[in-house]
Amino acid sequence: MKCVELNPTGHFDPWEPEKISELKANDLNRGMGNDLMFENETVKLWGICLRPYERLPFRKQKGQFSWTCVTGGLAISRYSDGKICLLRFEKGDVAYWNLENDELISDLENIGEDVLRITILEHKPLPNTKPSKETRKTA
Repeated sequence: MKCVELNPTGHFDPWEPEKISELKANDLNRGMGNDLMFENETVKLWGICLRPYERLPFRKQKGQFSWTCVTGGLAISRYSDGKICLLRFEKGDVAYWNLENDELISDLENIGEDVLRITILEHKPLPNTKPSKETRKTA
């Protein structure tokens, strides 16, 4: 993936008012994609399929996840800190994110002429595995 920053962090002047309103509404508890294809105790497999000029709204991403671009394409992503990036995906591009102690809030808009398909493998947090205290009876 190639990323070109179109608007720096902290500058919301070029933002459309409806995008700012959407971000301020703080309705961010959506999944990582628009199609949950598989889920078990440890992972969720998400699909993103965006037709030309279709957009995924802002969502909160955290934890560990990886994505693979299935088709390639051109997109814009807006981030909660004001940054806007132009993204060029190639078929087969892969990235891994570890946001265990952080979060990323962004949208994704297909600005290309072809369908953009991405799969995301989200790793669920493992339950805390603390050593158990053994209780022994004494005679």
